[in-house]
Amino acid sequence: MSGEKILFKASALAERHGLELRGDGDHVVTGVATLANAGPGDLAFLANPRYRNQLADSRAGIVVMRDADAEGYEGTALVARDPYATFAKLSALFESKPTHAAGIDPSASIDPSAQVDPAASIGPFVSIGANTRIGADVRIGAGSVIGEDCLLGDGCELVARVTLVRRVRLGARVLIHPGAVLGADGFGIALDRPADGEPHWIKVPQLGGVVVGDDCEIGANTTIDRGALDDTVLEHDVRLDNQIQIGHNVRIGAHTAIAGCAAVAGSARIGRYCLIGGAAGVVGHIEICDRVTVTAMSLVTGSIREPGEYSSGTPLMENREWRRNAARFRHLDALARRVAAHEKKGKE
Repeated sequence: MSGEKILFKASALAERHGLELRGDGDHVVTGVATLANAGPGDLAFLANPRYRNQLADSRAGIVVMRDADAEGYEGTALVARDPYATFAKLSALFESKPTHAAGIDPSASIDPSAQVDPAASIGPFVSIGANTRIGADVRIGAGSVIGEDCLLGDGCELVARVTLVRRVRLGARVLIHPGAVLGADGFGIALDRPADGEPHWIKVPQLGGVVVGDDCEIGANTTIDRGALDDTVLEHDVRLDNQIQIGHNVRIGAHTAIAGCAAVAGSARIGRYCLIGGAAGVVGHIEICDRVTVTAMSLVTGSIREPGEYSSGTPLMENREWRRNAARFRHLDALARRVAAHEKKGKE
């Protein structure tokens, strides 16, 4: 019932997730908080060693931490191999989600050829186009527009003002946040050079669609273009942050996560379990293998064929130092040639 506090004993949390309990198993928590701001009724976690010094002064009722960090801790601890992932699971127990009754709001506009499962919830001012199918337990929030020939698998949620333009296929339990646009035209243009006229751009028709696998999440104001011929594809459990651009015919492997403001150009292929940092860029028509990490603000200009962590760009520095280094950068080629010449002369 709304307004009721959610209560959990330490012993119940430990038993539910197979954790080792140290301390008072009867201690009750009603919420979650950071180590620095937690009180006796809060659950907190310690995963990053940089925050280890906060543990001694924390007032948290229960702390999720690794075995090594729990040594000598006098409070109540839940020992986990991965405290951050464990805390994510535990904090979900305290999340209060709004309920949405099945049915179609009277203000919604639904094409007669569309199929809507009776267990779906269609919110105010939603538009659903021709030949679109909406699965069971789908929730489509206010102001969303679902175009023609789309498919929403069971349990999907479109929070509000989401646009699926056309030919978008969502798997089960896909979560899309406000303002996202899937299935818009990709940036396909060709320069026409007629013999008797001025060269000009002509549009390349975008005939593909967008396919999103099960359990994906797509952030607010993120855009995913439909393919020119083949589909743009997100495999299952892909997580996209806010304000990301995914170009046409891109394929992103399962369990890959991309942080905000990144951009992936058309026909790039990104492998499984990759991590792409914020504001990173990936040029088109290249391949990134599985288990690659690209740090924030990096630009990937060529294919990556070995797993690992990759970076580019210039780290932040004091402005005067940066200006001096930028001026010297223009002389690097000449310097390299002089060094090579000296080395050759030395060998001779």
